[in-house]
Amino acid sequence: MDLDLLRPLYTATPGDVVSVHLDTSREDQDADKRLELTWRDLRRDLAAQGVGEETLEALDGQVGSAPHIVGPQGESLFAANGKILGSFALSEPPAASRGVVGLVADPLETVLDLDHQLPYIVIALDREGGDIDAYPAGAFDPESSRTYDGTTLHLSRVGAGGPSMASYHRRAVNAWTDNAAGVAREAAEAATGVDARVAVIAGDPKAIPLLREELAAQGLGAEIVEVPGGRRDDAAAAMREAVEYALADISRADHERMMTAYSDALGRNRAVHGIPAVIDALARGSVDTLLLSADRSADPMKWATAEDAMLIASAPEALGEYGEKAFEGKAGPLMLRAAAAGGASFSELLPGVEADDGCAAILRYAK
Repeated sequence: MDLDLLRPLYTATPGDVVSVHLDTSREDQDADKRLELTWRDLRRDLAAQGVGEETLEALDGQVGSAPHIVGPQGESLFAANGKILGSFALSEPPAASRGVVGLVADPLETVLDLDHQLPYIVIALDREGGDIDAYPAGAFDPESSRTYDGTTLHLSRVGAGGPSMASYHRRAVNAWTDNAAGVAREAAEAATGVDARVAVIAGDPKAIPLLREELAAQGLGAEIVEVPGGRRDDAAAAMREAVEYALADISRADHERMMTAYSDALGRNRAVHGIPAVIDALARGSVDTLLLSADRSADPMKWATAEDAMLIASAPEALGEYGEKAFEGKAGPLMLRAAAAGGASFSELLPGVEADDGCAAILRYAK
């Protein structure tokens, strides 16, 4: 995944950056009260850690900002100096709701979740047209919703015989094709708006092949997946569940391919692993993709500087001219900050993949 979305988190001067990770799941009627109590406790803890009221009030206005979404979910919020630096919806709740204060933001949980999310569009189709919703990665709500309704004339093929039957059939097929073309145009624009990786289609089985042809004509680069469901209101819940399963399958395949790419890069001397080797590669700006495992509990403390986010060292003096103003932080968040500054991407290092310290990097060029 692209780490550019993390850049706003590092705009604050290092010091007292608040990172909040919340379980905002709404699976029963007590969910809102439970979230209220959880945030109240976290707010009290943050105040005890010295977070100012201005910053806490800014967080107050962001907590639980998607109350209409039902089911398991989470939220990551980042704030400093009375301002929100970033707000992200999580597809899964964090292992535990927590709020921490550090010299830099701690978005590891956020990135691990977003790394498994994909930008996509959903097309609910029938022979008259379709509804298209476009979702950026990490969004509960669509960025755009479009509807295309074409002609309804001659949509049903007639069953009677006679010399006019073939003409009626041609008109019906032509109308379906014209409607599919209209839906495809809207879908292509929606996909471009969120840089969609996937186009999920549900609906009339006779209209779907026509839409596929029209999407190809539009040059849609997204992977097309068909799921059960459709344009009817009573099909919406089943379609939503099918969409989530389809996206999870695609994400899983993406990560398996990334692990294969890492293995191949190691064999070609274009990858490193272990914290010392990775932070050296980050400092040189040679990291193409940073790979971190989800468990960072054993991360050591390292030193960094506000002047150059790509520099990480084991001691202040190793930072040269920046040593006097160096600050200390855990390796994981500092490596994420360095990767974002260096234009690197990120992928989770999957369990079972060999890498010292649960940390690796695919390089832009051979060592």
